[in-house]
Amino acid sequence: MAGKIYCYLAGDHERLDALLERAVSDPEKLDASAYTQFRSGLLKHIGTEEKVLLPAAQKLRGGEALSIAPKLRLDHGALTALLVPSPTASIVAAIRAILKAHNPLEENPGGMYDQCEALAGAEADEIFHRLQNYPEVKVLPHVDTAFVMEATRRALARAGYDLDV
Repeated sequence: MAGKIYCYLAGDHERLDALLERAVSDPEKLDASAYTQFRSGLLKHIGTEEKVLLPAAQKLRGGEALSIAPKLRLDHGALTALLVPSPTASIVAAIRAILKAHNPLEENPGGMYDQCEALAGAEADEIFHRLQNYPEVKVLPHVDTAFVMEATRRALARAGYDLDV
């Protein structure tokens, strides 16, 4: 049975997936409000994992990071980079492709969330409280320069994705 950390973060994945679907449900017009909520929500979700969950797991393992942590961090970097430029069909397709590969690494049996639940033990309530109370992330306006697009392509390549943006 999944614990509260797992349920909270997997539930957030579902919320974010629904927001992205709503944002692009009309192929002729992006729902800007839904995309803005998706964007800020994904950045906050990544922040909770990077600043709360992964460090807690590393601490509970005596300073040793989870073996999946480097891959998750590369994916988080690629996703964050994709949120900088304005959303286009290719940007949204890339986000979807990464999330399709990334979320199972966290949610599947034995994935990051299960590993963190198992490690947390008596600290599960404190970790859960920190996840729930993680502050909103300041979201800056989109930047659509050639430099940003090239940086985004490099982040995707570092994470092992060959996606056209």
